[in-house]
Amino acid sequence: MRKSWRDVLIFSAIAVSIPLVILLLVRFTPKPPSGEMERAREILSKAGTNKADTYSKKLFTEAKIFYDSAMVNWKKENNRFIYFRHYDKVVMFADLSAKKASLAADNSIASSSNLKIILKQKIDSLDVLVSQIDDLFTTYPLTSEIRNRISKGKVLLNEAEIIYDKGQYLQANRKLTDSEYLLTESYENASSNLKNYFKSYSVWKKWADKTVNESRKNRDYSIIIDKFSRKCFIYLEGVRKYEFEAELGKNWVGDKRERGDKATPEGMYKISQKFDGGKTKYYKALLLDYPNEEDRAKFRSEIEHGSLPVSAKIGGLIEIHGNGGKGIDWTEGCIALTDREMDVVFKIAKVGTPVTIIGSMVELKDIVDK
Repeated sequence: MRKSWRDVLIFSAIAVSIPLVILLLVRFTPKPPSGEMERAREILSKAGTNKADTYSKKLFTEAKIFYDSAMVNWKKENNRFIYFRHYDKVVMFADLSAKKASLAADNSIASSSNLKIILKQKIDSLDVLVSQIDDLFTTYPLTSEIRNRISKGKVLLNEAEIIYDKGQYLQANRKLTDSEYLLTESYENASSNLKNYFKSYSVWKKWADKTVNESRKNRDYSIIIDKFSRKCFIYLEGVRKYEFEAELGKNWVGDKRERGDKATPEGMYKISQKFDGGKTKYYKALLLDYPNEEDRAKFRSEIEHGSLPVSAKIGGLIEIHGNGGKGIDWTEGCIALTDREMDVVFKIAKVGTPVTIIGSMVELKDIVDK
């Protein structure tokens, strides 16, 4: 059966219209915001890699909220009929997320860099403080509480330096803050005690000068014990001839007040007896004339004013003796030298040789500034 021209025209129109309709349908189908969402996701990931969640938390949180909002709106639009979908809000939130994430990443890098510099300065400062503490107080009798706080502060500083090198700056900052508090407070307390001790420097200097002058005048030997530097200085005719390391009583800071306080006395004394062989439990010993009249007067005054109990006894048997070289302060108040050094001192000393014991021959400011 032959088709009419009308049928041919209708068929042709349909054949031409179908591709056109398909083209129009494709043309007007809303385009999913895949590119915008992928871009936002990548920038968020980069910000996370730069630790924006740590160093730029507010911006990074806002970026995540905008990204989540974009995802919610995208899912909402996908539930609608395809030609009724509108992705404007999705694109807007994705763009906001990308911008916030980019700012968070840049801010994180800057903040991290600044914190790194600040922490390095703090570490260097605390390292200097630790050196000062070690120089001044390693052998200084501090309370066990202060000593423990210094030890804990050093441990925290060491831990902070380790995690700083790993780039964990916030954790390092927390440890440094705790370390700084412990070390600074301990240093201030110890320094206060030290400054109070050195208030007697003018007296020490007077004693030391007098001892050296007597050595020069008498053209003989004199001995000065410098407790802070832990030195035994031997002078001949006013000139320093020998210098030995000395070990003291466990509680050497300050003057000796009573028997059993483990303090090394301070004052101007003389050798009263010399012991060697079986006459002393040490290698050799030089007995000092402690307590002298000045020591007894101070002891009586403390009893009368109640700063010592009436049951207190004045100390004695203070010697320069051998068996030293232990590297710590261990005596009951005596001055200990190595046996070899004791041989030298024992040979040149005689009954009547001056022995002056002082806190320091150097002013505190010169010790701190050196």
